[in-house]
Amino acid sequence: MSLTHGGDIYGAARSFGWDWRDVLDASASINPLGPAPGVAPAICGALERIVHYPDREAMRLNCALAKSWKIAPGQILLGNGATELIWFLARIFYGTPVTLAAPVFSEFHRAFPEAALCTLSEPLGWPPSGLLVLTRPANPTGWSVPLEAVGLRLSGTSEPVVMDESFIEFTGLESAVALVRKYSHLIVLRSLTKFYALPGLRVGAIAASEQTMERWRRYREPWQVNVLAEEAALAAIADSEHQRRSIEFTRSERVWLHARISGLAGTEPMAGDANYLFVRLHYPAADLCEHMLRHKILIRNCAEWPGLTGEAVRVAVRRHDENERLLRAWSEFQW
Repeated sequence: MSLTHGGDIYGAARSFGWDWRDVLDASASINPLGPAPGVAPAICGALERIVHYPDREAMRLNCALAKSWKIAPGQILLGNGATELIWFLARIFYGTPVTLAAPVFSEFHRAFPEAALCTLSEPLGWPPSGLLVLTRPANPTGWSVPLEAVGLRLSGTSEPVVMDESFIEFTGLESAVALVRKYSHLIVLRSLTKFYALPGLRVGAIAASEQTMERWRRYREPWQVNVLAEEAALAAIADSEHQRRSIEFTRSERVWLHARISGLAGTEPMAGDANYLFVRLHYPAADLCEHMLRHKILIRNCAEWPGLTGEAVRVAVRRHDENERLLRAWSEFQW
């Protein structure tokens, strides 16, 4: 299977000669309410700064995240999106045995092509040695491994663990960031792409021990976060009201969308914690994806995803009118 990302709205529009604004992208799971209202003005206000190099480590954003996550600024390393940080970790752990607790984000498979696989939902089967990569909530299923199971793994071995929490803000669950003070071998990956709706600006972060970060900074390229991205991220994380509304809307709309998809023939949507739904199908996922594409709708084909079996798709929870458009097209599918 060739692993690719969702969210290629420009590529689809280019291939078919469409205006990208006419395409409904339900393949990328981004906050349906979009960025906080203060993000655009913050970007405009920072334009005069583009004639200067950015702060080497975007320390204002670093300190803001540290305050929000209740850890020290020295425990955070910022990056050009979570994907760039995954490849940074691949360089750091080059030569180390790696196990991916599947399912995981497709980029981990590309960054660690020789990695072994285990099952995320079976903690007793996680290997005791080497680097272990976990995801919470899982992508693409939306299931969340209990934090207690992660704590048991961390307390039972000194081997490193990477926890991908790119969608954690949607769940209401406690972040594993709270554990980095206790376990020096835990690395938590966070993204500002999903919840804060900034995928085009590329901002991500790693949280780990200060000793680990001090060592890694020696190998880190400078200027990973540009001035516009930093200002946008600062505005986004400062708007607690937009965050509250985003969580409430996504939860409500997810329940509604789950119920409507359940009523479609040949579908079995799973309950999950994130802003997307994993839907098992009684027919080929590729056929449904092709049907949706004819309606200018992108969804994620999850058939043959490593760690999963059978035909399935992942659909993002979008605005209500967009979810209705998705359902109308889906209801016309013949299988």
